[in-house]
Amino acid sequence: MDTLTDVLTLAAVRGSVAASVAAGGDWGLHLAAVPGAAFHAITAGVGYLVLDGQPPLQLLPGDLVLLPGGAPHVLAGRPDAPARPFDHARAEAALEDGGELAVGEPPATTRILCASYHHDPAATLATFSLLPDVMHITALAAPQALRTSLQLLADELRHPGPGSRALLDHVVNIMLIQLLRTWIAARDMSGRPPSWLRGLADPITRTALAALHADPAHAWTVDALARQVGVSRATLSRRFASEVGLAPRDYLTTWRMEVAAQRLRAANDPIGAIARSVGYTSEYAFNRAFARRHGLPPGRYRTTSRHGS
Repeated sequence: MDTLTDVLTLAAVRGSVAASVAAGGDWGLHLAAVPGAAFHAITAGVGYLVLDGQPPLQLLPGDLVLLPGGAPHVLAGRPDAPARPFDHARAEAALEDGGELAVGEPPATTRILCASYHHDPAATLATFSLLPDVMHITALAAPQALRTSLQLLADELRHPGPGSRALLDHVVNIMLIQLLRTWIAARDMSGRPPSWLRGLADPITRTALAALHADPAHAWTVDALARQVGVSRATLSRRFASEVGLAPRDYLTTWRMEVAAQRLRAANDPIGAIARSVGYTSEYAFNRAFARRHGLPPGRYRTTSRHGS
């Protein structure tokens, strides 16, 4: 798998549709904070996203917006419209029946798909916290693949059938990948802190990260990794530090410990086998590296993560 797939899979990032909103009149909807990320797709009409400390953001048909921090916000027909709390129970019931959550007064002029993304809180390699507070992809800026996914969402909402909820959730997951691809390709990363995600925007660090993720158990050296990437040792070290924020060896250790932690949480493999799978021939050395990263030796980490204590 590639780097982005690896990180999202290990963190168990999953999207779930929360509502299909049909709004009309002088409408407003207040959405509370969520522990992951909030996502909205405007399938028809016009709305505004109102977020504390930021100017109102107009949303047009085909626009997509991701709030990576899941901050509380308002969706409304005008920036200062009165907003009522989002009713999760009514939204869920409407989705189950293949219907919409009606907001405001008929006739409905704006339709919005609302979703959220959640992840395993035990995963420590960040994704959402590396992104800006608001990611707004306009219909004009969206690539064809993203527009196609949005059209699929809109069609399914208009004509739901058996398995609609599963289909909507799958498409929302696809759209997260497409959103991240679009942002990586189109945004200037120089203003973002160094991270593995920023590293994906640079061809040298992207290739190096892919090699490390493809075989984390390999005894990588900077020289070997530089040869794999096709650059000098100095170039690789300099670029990795500026884009990823770590030396290649330190990033490899971080990723190995993330993989090991997930296996400790999810599987019953012996600790020695897990150590070898991430490149450690010495269980003692693995235990020390794991404790430095996660604050507990592997055995205690496994026990506490499963018992929640």
